[in-house]
Amino acid sequence: MDKRIDHGPRRPTQPRVSVIVPTRNEARNLEVVLPAVAAVRPAVHEVIVVDGDSKDGTVETARRVLPGVRIVRQTRKGKGNAMACGFAAATGDAIVMFDADGSADPQEIPRFIAALVEGADFAKGSRFTKGGGSDDITLLRKGGNAGLNLIANTLFGTRYSDLCYGYNAFWADILPLLELPAVDMPPHPDGGMYWGDGFEIETVLNCRVAAAGLSITEVPSVEKERMFGETNLRTFADGTRVLRTLAAERRRAGRDDRPAARGPAVPGPAAVLPPAGHPVTPAAPAHPQRPAPRPHADAPAPAPSRPAPSPVAREQRPVGAEREGSARPERTGVRYAWGEEAS
Repeated sequence: MDKRIDHGPRRPTQPRVSVIVPTRNEARNLEVVLPAVAAVRPAVHEVIVVDGDSKDGTVETARRVLPGVRIVRQTRKGKGNAMACGFAAATGDAIVMFDADGSADPQEIPRFIAALVEGADFAKGSRFTKGGGSDDITLLRKGGNAGLNLIANTLFGTRYSDLCYGYNAFWADILPLLELPAVDMPPHPDGGMYWGDGFEIETVLNCRVAAAGLSITEVPSVEKERMFGETNLRTFADGTRVLRTLAAERRRAGRDDRPAARGPAVPGPAAVLPPAGHPVTPAAPAHPQRPAPRPHADAPAPAPSRPAPSPVAREQRPVGAEREGSARPERTGVRYAWGEEAS
C-alpha cells in the first residue's frame, strides 16, 4: 500500500502518553498494576481502562486505586475491540498497549516512548532481543512463536524477533492507517466477532504497520508471570488463529498494492535506514481519513482532532527488492533499540 505519514507539525519530543489497559475481571491485578503505571516518570498523560463487562468489581477497583483513571466500556466483545475503543478515546500524542495481568513492567514505558521520539512510528516490544526475556513463556510457545516469526517475516519482508507479544507503543497519528473495525458498529449478527475484534489484534497491527511501510523499532522487554487469575491463552488454537491472520493480512496487503490503488507520485521524505541497511519508509493513507467514532465512556474527555495524513507515493524500491509482479514484498527493516540485534 502506497502510504506515508504526513506528520504536519513536528512530533513532540515530550509526548503526552495514553496507556490503554483492556480488562475483564482483573480487579486483583489492577490493585497492583494501576499504581505502578501511575508511578512511572515522566508521568503518563492518562490511563484508560477499557472494561469488557467485568463481574468482579474491576471498574470500582480501578477508580479506588487510581482516582484519575478514565473508564471506557467496550462496545462489543474481544480484546481487539477493547483496544480499538481505548485508541478512539485516547487524547495523547503516543499510545501504549498495556496488559492488565501484571506481566508487563510499567517501568519499561519510557523505553518505548524514547524509541518513538528517536524516529520510530511503531515501537514493538520483544522478549527475544538482547535485554528482553520472559518468566512466563513455555518451550512449546517459544518454538511456536519462532515459527510464526519466520512466516511473518517471509510474507511481509520484516525482521520481527517476537511477533506474538502485545506490549507495544505508537504515535496516535498512525491510527488512520490501521483501519480497525469502527467501534460504533453493532455486535456481529451471528454472535461472532468482526475481523480485528479478537485476540488477533496484535498480529493484525504488526502486519499492517509493516504493509504500510512504517518505521518500526523493537524494544527489549521482560515478560513476567500473570499475578492473579487464569490466562486466556490457548497455545494451539491461538497459534492457528495467528496463522490465519498472517494469511488474511498478506492477501489484504496484496490487494492494497494493486496499481489502481496507488495515487499520483508526490515527493516524500527520505527513507530511514536502520542498522542492517534496509530502508523503512514512513507512510500515509491512500484515502481520506474517516472520522473516528468514540466509544461510550463514563466521563469522556473531548479528543482533539488530529490532522489526516496526506497521500503520497512510495519511493522507488531499493536495490535488492523483488522484481515487478512478484508476490513477495520488499524488505521492511525493523530497528533494534540502542542498536541491539535479536538473539
